[in-house]
Amino acid sequence: MIASGSPLPLERTLRWPFARYGTGVLVACSLIMAGATALAVWLLPWAAPIPALLLVFVLWFFRDPERVAPEGERKLLSPADGTVADVETVREDRFLGGEALRVGVFMSVFNVHVNRAPVSGTVAYRDYCPGKFLNAMAAEASRANECSFVGLEMLDGTRVLVRQIAGLIARRIVTACEVGDRLDRGERFGMVKFGSRLEVYVPAAAGFEASVKVGDKVSAGMTILGTIGEGAEA
Repeated sequence: MIASGSPLPLERTLRWPFARYGTGVLVACSLIMAGATALAVWLLPWAAPIPALLLVFVLWFFRDPERVAPEGERKLLSPADGTVADVETVREDRFLGGEALRVGVFMSVFNVHVNRAPVSGTVAYRDYCPGKFLNAMAAEASRANECSFVGLEMLDGTRVLVRQIAGLIARRIVTACEVGDRLDRGERFGMVKFGSRLEVYVPAAAGFEASVKVGDKVSAGMTILGTIGEGAEA
């Protein structure tokens, strides 16, 4: 991720503006909509714009704008675009082994759905859990829905867990990293297609101080959720 204030290199300003995780869907939809438009022009001219509008929506959904992360390695970034749904202390024994502060972010179908690493670190844990497809806003969804876990370990040993959760419409989780991979702060690591929820967990012992509250709008790789530890960078 490029540091704050740095100009984007030419190859990044010219990059494909859509999520690579959705390339197959984009190609399929483009072919289907092109055929549907041609058919509509022949049979129902008044309906010709409808397939084109549907394609525009799909392109809009899979957009993947370039982002510049704010400086500060101990500043925890939001892993997703959306709205902060909860900030609370929970028990997290899967990877963190104790109490943790959880920040949940709800993604609507109108948000960018590419997920980004909240901190720089090595992927030390990966897991997938099958489950239900409840509305992501429902209280039960956090524990009952299909989900994928990514556990990151920072250079100082601090652990941060990210959880991608499927929803009522979002039934396809993409997690494009494996144990041993190195992720930079703000780097893309996957997406949840068509809206849902992401959660980030920080150990209570890490001295994390949240700087967001329920209802706040956040952007993946750009919004600071809080600071880890007393020695956080300014």
